[in-house]
Amino acid sequence: MVGSMTATGELTANRIIAAARQFIMRRGYSGFSYADVSEAIDIRKASIHHHFPVKTDLVIAVLDEWREALDADIASLQESGADAIAQLRAYIGHWERCIADDTAPFCVAGMLGAELPALPEEVAQAVKAFFDHLTSWLEQVLESGVKSGLLKLESSVQTEAATLVSLVYGAMLAARARGNVELFGNVTEGAVQRLVKPRKRTRST
Repeated sequence: MVGSMTATGELTANRIIAAARQFIMRRGYSGFSYADVSEAIDIRKASIHHHFPVKTDLVIAVLDEWREALDADIASLQESGADAIAQLRAYIGHWERCIADDTAPFCVAGMLGAELPALPEEVAQAVKAFFDHLTSWLEQVLESGVKSGLLKLESSVQTEAATLVSLVYGAMLAARARGNVELFGNVTEGAVQRLVKPRKRTRST
């Protein structure tokens, strides 16, 4: 019986997190309340408070879920043997789906990042940690790309990773505002191509 209750409680918490994620992606942190979540999934507000006593707890849970999903995607890419260029394009693909489909988890980071100055301190720190984690992974990808001879960096790995995060994020916001996925693709493909090491031409005999 206890196991059944635990499973039920976990299912309820997951439904609450999923609803909150949708609201964050469409309205941002300040654009929804527990009343909205309650109505969306037909659950009492008391039940939401039972799982997430305050809104910051719920939003941080949404961020934690995204980070777990990111780590799973990274592990999958690494297991598949994807090279650095393929991994960069997979990263960009996540953001591209944000523009085309607001169910894509990366949109959580996009929306909360735009609100950073107005967020509660706990949430702001979680968002920053979230981007730090992302940047750290990109540093590893860029470093592996340089070692394998696929990429050539004009600055340090740290600077290039931070630049790429900023450029992709800014392109996502601009493309979303205009409803133009093609704009995002053009900007981000240019960013990747800038990092790709030119291949030496072989002389024909």
